[in-house]
Amino acid sequence: MALENAIITWIHLVSATIWVGGGIFLGAVLAPVLKRSSLPLEERISLMIRVGRRFNIIGAPALAALIITGIYSSYGLLSHPNLLPESSYGVYLIIKMILVAMIIVAYAVHVRIINRDLEEKITSGALDEVQIQRVRKRIIILGEVVTVLSVAVLFFAALLDAGV
Repeated sequence: MALENAIITWIHLVSATIWVGGGIFLGAVLAPVLKRSSLPLEERISLMIRVGRRFNIIGAPALAALIITGIYSSYGLLSHPNLLPESSYGVYLIIKMILVAMIIVAYAVHVRIINRDLEEKITSGALDEVQIQRVRKRIIILGEVVTVLSVAVLFFAALLDAGV
């Protein structure tokens, strides 16, 4: 049982590293580099979309693994929902679950907005400057929301781990 719990925790931590680290890289490293790039706006956005799509190949499974291992690790308490509001651990777990639900919604909207059709429209010049800026703004805001929520989930995970 101890080895099983260690493996589940390890999968959870590796998945969190991929998910949160990837989000931070995209928003704090790649986006600023592209913003200062001399490439045309259409090419910068197209590159960001392609990198984001590539990240989704490992990011989405990492998010799924986080959710599955999180549920597995919390099953004892989740199987008695009436106990959740009776302890700080349960309250923090509820908050963490709400934040995860918000991540899923924001991520789904983000992926829905950024699709191959949109990328083709950007690269083919079918969108004018105003439309491209609007898309860019939405992409940035949704990416920031997902990343901030993900970091908040990490904070609540630390509170749970510390037994606060």
